[in-house]
Amino acid sequence: MAGADIIVQVLADEGVDIVFGYSGGAILPTYDAIFVYNQKKDARKMPLIVPANEQGAGFMAAGYARASGKVGVCVVTSGPGATNTVTPVRDCMADSIPIVVICGQVPTGAIGSDAFQEAPVASIMGSVAKHIFLVTDPTKLEATVRTAFEIARTGRPGPVVIDIPKDVQNWRGAFQGSGRLPVAGYRHRMNRLVRNVLSDDQCADFFRMLGEAKRPLIYAGGGVINSEGAEILRELSNEFQIPVVTTLMGLGAVDTMHPLSMRMLGMHGAAFANYAVDDCDFLFAVGARFDDRVAGNPPKFAPNAKCIAQIDIDASEINKVKPVQWHHVGLLPEALRALKNYGRRVSFRRDWSPWHRHCADLRSKYAMNYDRASTLVQPYYVLEEINKLTKGKAIISTGVGQHQMWAAQYFDFADPRLWLTSGSMGTMGFGLPAAIGAQFARPDRLVIDIDGDASIRMNIGELETVTTYDLPVKVIVLNNCGDGMVKQWQKLFFKGRLSASDKSLHKKDFIKAAQADGFQFAVRLERNEDVARVVREFIEFPGAAFLEVMIDPDAGVYPMVGPGQAYEEMITGDHIPSRHKTEVRAPDASEMF
Repeated sequence: MAGADIIVQVLADEGVDIVFGYSGGAILPTYDAIFVYNQKKDARKMPLIVPANEQGAGFMAAGYARASGKVGVCVVTSGPGATNTVTPVRDCMADSIPIVVICGQVPTGAIGSDAFQEAPVASIMGSVAKHIFLVTDPTKLEATVRTAFEIARTGRPGPVVIDIPKDVQNWRGAFQGSGRLPVAGYRHRMNRLVRNVLSDDQCADFFRMLGEAKRPLIYAGGGVINSEGAEILRELSNEFQIPVVTTLMGLGAVDTMHPLSMRMLGMHGAAFANYAVDDCDFLFAVGARFDDRVAGNPPKFAPNAKCIAQIDIDASEINKVKPVQWHHVGLLPEALRALKNYGRRVSFRRDWSPWHRHCADLRSKYAMNYDRASTLVQPYYVLEEINKLTKGKAIISTGVGQHQMWAAQYFDFADPRLWLTSGSMGTMGFGLPAAIGAQFARPDRLVIDIDGDASIRMNIGELETVTTYDLPVKVIVLNNCGDGMVKQWQKLFFKGRLSASDKSLHKKDFIKAAQADGFQFAVRLERNEDVARVVREFIEFPGAAFLEVMIDPDAGVYPMVGPGQAYEEMITGDHIPSRHKTEVRAPDASEMF
């Protein structure tokens, strides 16, 4: 078999059922091999989805992976094709998303000669990917591709890049059908994780601390979803009646409509969620890393927690930001299952009804709210109307900015893998291509991209990809004529100087752009009285639909906890009560943005 045929056969063996990518000279042998493979009558098809650019392909692979839990695959050419995937690779690394990026490369003998469309992919990607392979020995090609999938999906998931010179793709050799590279150190660490199970003594210590608590709280992050641990987390929470807050990446780990759900905590989390963190006396962090958007001021985070327990698959996350009194490094679902079973075995029970009433009071008193009497279209109102129709069952992807936070605050998520967003990297332009990847992964689900006028511009070329493949993706642009989140910060901390963030003079007509790309439903919404009707028409339209909503340009994202500040300094805005008298304080010069 040719090297390119070997690559494609390994993809098939790994269960790949779709590939996202853009062709070019250095990857043509592999593209041809995919074409030939798909012509075989007995082969399971492997559609090749062509985006507007390679960054779109990377985010489609990421959206596919996030929505399905499987490894997403992106295949691109050398040079600019490869470098255009740097941002998706870094995005996946930051959010622990498993993808494999296969890059064509100039022939082995030309590497380092500044050949046409050559880039030092190994050097560039080595600092942003979980692992990078440069294949110079064609006899190791098959094992390398198999190993890439192993590394991407095991341990803490992440992106793996394979740089394959054109001559290696054209090389001919025997297909072995099995075999991986001898990455002994990595496998030793993975085996250690698998073997590291909770002992009865460890479980006893955990339940001793939990038993002493009056106000326990689970703090669940994206690791719960990435590890497929949502079901057992829900079981444990229900079994012992422990309320749950989630991070931005953890939305869907528990049903946001469940009585024990306290929704999202953090910089733009619900006020009631943040107050619950302040009030708890036992905090159980599962698959969460105390990042700066959650624990902006670590010493003041969960200030009343006498004990903090943590489970994570990555040992480097333990005690990294916040000291903990109990921890376990291992597979999260297995660890939670061990705790649940031990608690049952020893008949662990506590009456936390006063704490439950307190949490219910927090949810009621400090609920999300906004100016419901405004004559301007409020973004929160639009999202509430969509949420009434989707009932927590739709896949929601977002760009990055105010619209992202509003979506996190106002949508319900009944299940995991329904919320797709660029969490750690905060990549504008993520939403649309991620929605496309998710729709391919879950053709049975309604997929909606909640985007902003600035964010969607970054990858607006992918509107054509939606209609090219007849995808029923719904795209909504909340248009506030600028970089809304940047403007909010400038108003709060830069005396209202809107440097480079106001786009009110831009002449972009999003409706004409969507129509030009083949959207049969392309509507602009400008009046409050039309919101409910237009939103329903948008959601119920049988196919791709585009909705631009001209929202209040001064609508803000509240609550807001400034960088480096504690939850007691949270700004709740004009329509959400606060239990502290707070003043807007600019971040220190050395703080995050």
